[in-house]
Amino acid sequence: MSDPESRPRAPRPPGTFRIGTIAGSDVLVSSSWFVIAGLIAVIVSPRVDQVQPGLGAWKYVAGLAFAVILYGSVLLHEASHAYMARRYGFGVGSITLHFLGGMTAIEGEARRPRQEFMIAVVGPLTSLAVGAAGVGLWFVVPDGLLLMAVEGLAGANLLVGVLNLVPGLPLDGGRVLKAAVWGATGDVHRGTIVAGWGGRVTAVLVLVWPWVQERVLDTPPSLLDFVIAGIIALFLWSGSTAAMSSARLRRRIPHLVARDLARRTLTVPEDLPLAEAIRRAQDAEAGSIVTVTSGGHPVGLVNEAAVLATPDDRRPWVATSSVSRSLGEGLSLPVTITGEELILAISRTPAAEYLLVEEDGGIYGVLSTADVDRAFREAPH
Repeated sequence: MSDPESRPRAPRPPGTFRIGTIAGSDVLVSSSWFVIAGLIAVIVSPRVDQVQPGLGAWKYVAGLAFAVILYGSVLLHEASHAYMARRYGFGVGSITLHFLGGMTAIEGEARRPRQEFMIAVVGPLTSLAVGAAGVGLWFVVPDGLLLMAVEGLAGANLLVGVLNLVPGLPLDGGRVLKAAVWGATGDVHRGTIVAGWGGRVTAVLVLVWPWVQERVLDTPPSLLDFVIAGIIALFLWSGSTAAMSSARLRRRIPHLVARDLARRTLTVPEDLPLAEAIRRAQDAEAGSIVTVTSGGHPVGLVNEAAVLATPDDRRPWVATSSVSRSLGEGLSLPVTITGEELILAISRTPAAEYLLVEEDGGIYGVLSTADVDRAFREAPH
């Protein structure tokens, strides 16, 4: 696996602002964050006025400062995910703070249940640790706005830590459940499906919460309670559904084996007329053509679409190299490549064909993207 620090940064998603880096990963703030920060400032302002009367409009500034502090703890939560992912050798593209909290863009999927568990659980544990630290500070911080901030920080982080352990995707607790089912059954996809259903159940419970809130807390729900419940439920439902759909698709990936999909290949000199190259390929019943130097070193892959676009009467007069693509970086793959590694390799360097080589560098065949797509569609669900 390549060094995560050496990878180029991905383009910043639209509607985000870069505010710095943590361990080589961009820290981004979504434009939606400013909405929730303003909302927090308005909600907190009456409490600020109660603790420190007479601030006037400055109470909103104090509320905004609390929002910044609160999201600082969210950043710690996400940074812990990033740190653990990097320990296991995964790249981390960015950490984004948004309306509902934060998201860490980890490149790749856990290869073992333990990795999935550790990367997931460290976030809630960090939030619980911050909450516990806030509880400890509560005993020594004097009354005033600072004590109010400590109380809010402790309560919010303890709540976030506990709620994130709810066993349903896309919450961290869902990934913990996924790891547990994966470890017990040996089937990562089954783990994802179970955790996805956990997320759907959680979404339904969140949606109905405002209707039972008064019975449980003796507090009538407000319009804001219904709006927030709807947003969170939609987030949970869509995230769990996407994870389940991805799991069903990923079940097909192990059936993609480059060696089994390789086309028989004919090697020809670069300057050989295209008509002659096609004739030789037909005689050899080869499904692909590779151009080589006089020393036998492969230099190009003949593009099937380019051949079909060349009129028959021109083929005797053009060199085979004129319809081939140079073998640049990423166009030569080991014949042993399979599954997810194969999909990632194709995604990194999109092309119509790839040269498959043996461990000793010998040519095995050519892999067509069209053949990979067909094999994926025909793989068992």
